[in-house]
Formats: sequence, structure tokens, C-alpha cells
Amino acid sequence: MKTPWWFLTKNPVAILLVPVSWVYFLIGRIVFLFRKIKPIKSKRKIICVGNILAGGVGKTPVVRTIASRIGAVVVMRGYKKGKNNGDVGDEAAMLARAGLVVHVGDRKSNIVLLNKQKDKTPIVMDDGLQNPTIKKDIKILVFDQSIGFGNGFMLPAGPLRVPKKFTKDADAIILIKNKRVKKNFDLPVGIPVFNAENSTISPYDDNEKLVAFAGIGYPKKFFDSLKNVVAKFGFPDHYQYTNDDLQKLIVLANKKNARLITTEKDWVRLSPQMQDVIKYAKLETVIENRFWDWLKERM
Repeated sequence: MKTPWWFLTKNPVAILLVPVSWVYFLIGRIVFLFRKIKPIKSKRKIICVGNILAGGVGKTPVVRTIASRIGAVVVMRGYKKGKNNGDVGDEAAMLARAGLVVHVGDRKSNIVLLNKQKDKTPIVMDDGLQNPTIKKDIKILVFDQSIGFGNGFMLPAGPLRVPKKFTKDADAIILIKNKRVKKNFDLPVGIPVFNAENSTISPYDDNEKLVAFAGIGYPKKFFDSLKNVVAKFGFPDHYQYTNDDLQKLIVLANKKNARLITTEKDWVRLSPQMQDVIKYAKLETVIENRFWDWLKERM
């Protein structure tokens, strides 16, 4: 799904959808309470990294950074599986490329299986903060400073999955710093907040002209991180590119004497043939040292 244009500002469309969002939320809470009846408790520590927004805040790179640092396995749903990403989903394929062991599918079933192993290392759960069937030992929320709470409304009026007050349920918040800060973005007092910084590493020199494309929650974040972009194209999140899509992009890049570039998450969804033609910009996330001290204490 392409991120709706009304998610970031309070506008007439968003306001009209507010009553629908409360109905959607109430139905979700009823389902939540029924699923909460028999949650499982893992023998291995569960570190859940999630968000209260519908994608686009940079959660998966944070998961990669944490799991790599502490040597944890990752469990995740594996959204939008396809033949070009090994039928595991683009985010899972991206994490596996970093050398992580990733278990895709029903998170509860995978955690039960992992508990049968002798291994005592923690399990990092990618997303699932709103999943009551699994008890979490450490709950970490991720926010992007440039997005904040969006327009402050819940789905489908805005990007929030639950009301802003649910932020207080987190044990810690990782805040991805940005030059642009969303107005009226105030985090709750009393919860430790740790800063993180993203750096986009392009495979090309700064003087190379670029045609950039991305199918992520907020493509503008990617475009703004690049230099010398002469054309940019945003696609829906987890978009499965057709050969026709890519051929058009190749023709345009040739016409502008530019290089095609995309995100790693998009790149893993391309066919091996297209991966030879198109390069990706690597996203690196660095979390401040205070966070690792805090996490060590909590574990």
C-alpha cells in the first residue's frame, strides 16, 4: 500500500475518517483481548522492536543493528513474500544478507521451536508489539523524528495503530534523528529515550546523476538522503516490480545519462538479472552507547 497523502497533516480527509478510525480501533481491541487469554512465556529473553505507526519509521534497520550486536536470532512475520526474496519477504531477506538467522512465519510457533534449543541467546522480535499472544521481556519503540506521530490520528485517518498514550507501555524508545523535526512531537516523560542516526551510503560518487526509486513507507526519506537526484519515483510499500516498470526506469536513466539507485529493501525484491543492473544505497543505523549499557542491564 502506498502511504496515504493525508497521514502526515491534519486535513479534511483525515478528519472525516476519524470516526472510522475509532470503530477500527475498538474492533481491534476486542480481538486483542480474546488473543490475550493464553500468552506464551519464552525461556529465552524476547526483545520486541516495534512501532505504533503503520511502517516507514526505520524499524528493521534497528532490528538488524540490535540483533547483530548481541548475536540474537530474529523472528518476524515475513510480509509480502515473493519469488525474488526466497519467499520470506524483503525485510527478512535483508536481515539474512547481514548474516542473521531469521525465522519467518507465525512468531508464536517459531518462538516455541526456538525454546526447544539449548541456545540461551535472546530472540529479537521484529514488530509484534500489538501481538498479545507472546510475553515480551523488553519492549522497544522506534520513532523517526521527521515523522513523529504523523497527523496524530489512528488508521485509516492517520498512521497510528493505537492512540499516542500507548507509547507509555514501552520500556525504551529509540529516536532516529533527522534534520527536520515534526511539530508537536512530544514523547512521554519517564521512558528512556536513546538517539540513533541513519547514514545512507551510495555506491556512486557525488557527481554521478541518479534516478532513484523506492517502494517503502515514506520514499521521500530515501530521496532526501541522496545527492544529485535528477528523477525520483515512489511506489507502494513492498511493491513487486514488474519487468515493464524496471525497463521504463532503465530507459529514463539512459536518457538522463544517470545511474539507477534504490534501497536495499527494494533491491532484494528484484530478479537476479536486475540486481546486476541496479545498485542500492546501504542504510546504516548507529545507536548511541547509552542504549547498549541500558540493554545489558535489562538483559
